[in-house]
Amino acid sequence: MAEGEPAAERTRSSLRVARVLGRGFALHLKMMMRSSFDGLLGVLWPLFFATIAFLMFRAGAGGESLVFASFGAAVMGIWSSTSTSAGSAMQRERWHGTLELLVSAPVHFATVLLPVTVAMSAMGLYSMVATLLISRFAFGVDLPFEHPVAFGFAVVATVVSIGAMGFLLAVSFVRYRTAWALGNLLEYPVWLIAGFLVPLTLLPGWVRPISWLLAPTWGVDAIRDAASGSSAWPEIALALGLGAVYLTIGIAVLETVLASARRAGSLALA
Repeated sequence: MAEGEPAAERTRSSLRVARVLGRGFALHLKMMMRSSFDGLLGVLWPLFFATIAFLMFRAGAGGESLVFASFGAAVMGIWSSTSTSAGSAMQRERWHGTLELLVSAPVHFATVLLPVTVAMSAMGLYSMVATLLISRFAFGVDLPFEHPVAFGFAVVATVVSIGAMGFLLAVSFVRYRTAWALGNLLEYPVWLIAGFLVPLTLLPGWVRPISWLLAPTWGVDAIRDAASGSSAWPEIALALGLGAVYLTIGIAVLETVLASARRAGSLALA
């Protein structure tokens, strides 16, 4: 009986963590859906991204380049929903006076913060769908969906991995007053380096190793491959693997931040 107790405790602990993650995700997704600011951006971003893609590539190599740009512009919505917001996720909790309460909750703070950033990425799904619909019906881009199952897995992998990347940004920028600006600073370089609108083969050779370390690179490749009929599973695995790496590094950084806060007796900004 004593041997079974640790296993039962681990099971209860795992269920507790899963419940915290699930409820945290649902709560923050609901909060963002009721935000007029996020709602306005959700309307403007798809129009902006789809128009950029169409105007850039309509005089290019024809329909194939427009398809490439349309799917890239769709993933831009997921990244844009995450980068700036995730960078200042812990800052907002500090402004609301709830950061200390969340840190002292009887669960690891990572399980409280991770659903927030994944919910931010999930909000980008609306922007993604809207961008694809605008590309199809407003600009007449014929979008293929050859492997719908793989496409669905690719979208999920992209959302989860970008959410994990947002988690790393959130814990890395927590001590800076301008965390939102640092997150915003990363928005446009990732558009370029991850190959959302410009093929990586056109960029300098030294940029490509950097792009390989970014989950959005593999996420957008997986979505394009699944849509066009190629195998997307290697890219899906790489996106999820990088997401796990981001999560591991983020938890280590978070432990350092919390240990420093405990020594100082405060979560004050740097």
